Amino acid sequence: MNIPKPIDVLIVGAGPAGSALAIDLVRRGLDVRVVDKAPHSFEGSRAKGVQPRSLEVLEDLGALEDVLAGGGIYPRLGLHGGPLTIPWKMFPHKEPTSDVPYPNTWLIPQYRTDRALHARLEQLGCRVEFGREMVELTQDADAVTVEVAGTDGIEEVNARYVVGTDGGASSVRKGLDIGFAGSTDDSDRMLIVDASTSGLARNRWHMWPRPGGRLVGACPIPHSDAFQWIIRLTPHEQPPEGKDAIVRRIREHTHSRRIELHDIHWTSVFRPNIRLAAHYRRGRVLLAGDAAHVHTPAGAQGLNTGVQDAYNLGWKIAQVLAGADDRLLDTYEAERQPIAAGVLGLSTEKWAGIARLDPSSMKRGKDEQQLALTYFGGPLAPADAERTTTLRVGDRAPDAELLGADGAQTRLFDLLRGPEFTAIAYGDRAAHDLRNLNWPDSGAQLKRIAIGPGRAFSDLSTTLRRAYGLNGDTLLLIRPDGHIGHIATRDFLTTTHKAAQPMTP
Repeated sequence: MNIPKPIDVLIVGAGPAGSALAIDLVRRGLDVRVVDKAPHSFEGSRAKGVQPRSLEVLEDLGALEDVLAGGGIYPRLGLHGGPLTIPWKMFPHKEPTSDVPYPNTWLIPQYRTDRALHARLEQLGCRVEFGREMVELTQDADAVTVEVAGTDGIEEVNARYVVGTDGGASSVRKGLDIGFAGSTDDSDRMLIVDASTSGLARNRWHMWPRPGGRLVGACPIPHSDAFQWIIRLTPHEQPPEGKDAIVRRIREHTHSRRIELHDIHWTSVFRPNIRLAAHYRRGRVLLAGDAAHVHTPAGAQGLNTGVQDAYNLGWKIAQVLAGADDRLLDTYEAERQPIAAGVLGLSTEKWAGIARLDPSSMKRGKDEQQLALTYFGGPLAPADAERTTTLRVGDRAPDAELLGADGAQTRLFDLLRGPEFTAIAYGDRAAHDLRNLNWPDSGAQLKRIAIGPGRAFSDLSTTLRRAYGLNGDTLLLIRPDGHIGHIATRDFLTTTHKAAQPMTP
C-alpha cells in the first residue's frame, strides 16, 4: 500500500479556533491542512463579541485590522418595558491605556471574523478546504491516518498531529470516544435571525424582557442595515418559519407595529449546551474550541475561549515537532481546561440571571474580557516561582510604551509580535546575563530586549516598570502566546534555563 507522506498538522474545522490555530502553525513554517465539511464559510452573525484579550491575539496573528474594520463598539442596551425604554450600559466604555491597548469588547458578526481569519490564512499560503468531511480516524505512535470524504471521493491523509475544532458535535471527539459531560436543556431554545430591519433605532441593542425568561432582543450588526434578532422560544413552541411568521412573533412580543423585517440572511435554532470534554488530548489527536467546551451565549465567551485555546496550543505543537518533550502537549489541557470550566460557570450564571430578569446579568466587565486569565499554578507556572509586585508567572504580559534609541515611541506588543519567545532584561545585571543566555537552535527562537539608559529601549514614561511591577533588575521570559513564562530577580541564567527547558527542544 502506498502510504502518503505525512503532513505536520491536519485541522478538522475552519471556525475561529481552527483558523486561528492554522495561522499560528503556518507562520511557524509547518505543513498544515484545514478541512471543513460545510460547503462554504459560515454565513451567520452567531458569536458576535470579540473580547479585549482576543483582539490582542488577533493582532499578533495579523488579522486584527480586518476585524476592527468589520465591527464597532457595542451600543448601550435599550430595555423596553411597556411604553418606557431604559438605557442601560452593558459594557463600560474605556479609553486605551499603555498596558491595555484594546479595552473594549468589539461587536462584529462571526461571519466577518471568519472571513478575516481565512483571508489572513490565505496571505500565508494556506486555504481552507471546504466540502471535505472527516469520516474515520486511526493513529499509531508516529502519525494519524484520517479518511476525508469530498466530492471527488475518499482521500487518506497522514498527519503527525490532528486537531479537532469541529464544533460541539465534533466528529473528532466522538471518534476518540472522549466524554462530553454536562447538560442540554431541549426546552430552552432560541431562534436567531439575521435580517435587514427598519422601524428600529440602530443606536441601541434592544431587549424586551418578560417574566419567566421570555425575551426578544435585536442587536444592530455594524456597517449594515441588519440586526441579529434573538427570540427565546417557550418550551413547546414551534419556531416561526418564514418572514411573515417571524415578524408576527416579534410584534406580538414587542407590541410594536413599526418593526419590519426585509431580507432574512440567516436563521438558526440554538440550544444552550453546557458541556466540557473529559480530555483535550488522546495521543496525537487534540481538541480545541467548541469541540472541547460549549457554553451558553451569555457573556460572549465561546469564540474567545476557542481562539485562545488555539493560541495556547499552536506554539506547543510546533515546539514538540522541533524536538521538545512530548509532555509539553499535556500542558495544553492542564492550562486550558480549568479556564473553560470557569467560563462555563460564568456564562451559565449570566444566562440564568437573564431568565430571572436580574439586571446584573446584563453587565459585562473584566471577567468577560479575559485579560485577567492566568496559568499561574499550572505545570509551566509553578506557584512557588518568583513574582513582581503586580505579576506572577502564567499571567498575561501587559503592553507598555517604550522609547527606542532613535527617540521613536514603540509599543512593547510590537516587539513581542511573532512566533518567538521574548526575553526582557530590565537593569544592568539582567542585561549582562541576557547576552549570555543560551537558547536552542531549533524551535521557536528567542528575541532579546534590553531596557534601560543607553540600551536599545528605555522606559522613560515608566509604563513598563509600573505595569510589570519592577523594583530592580529583572529578567522576564515571555512565551509565544503572550503569557509570562518566567520571572527572575536573581540567578538569572540558572533559573531561566530551568524554566525554559520543558518548553524548548
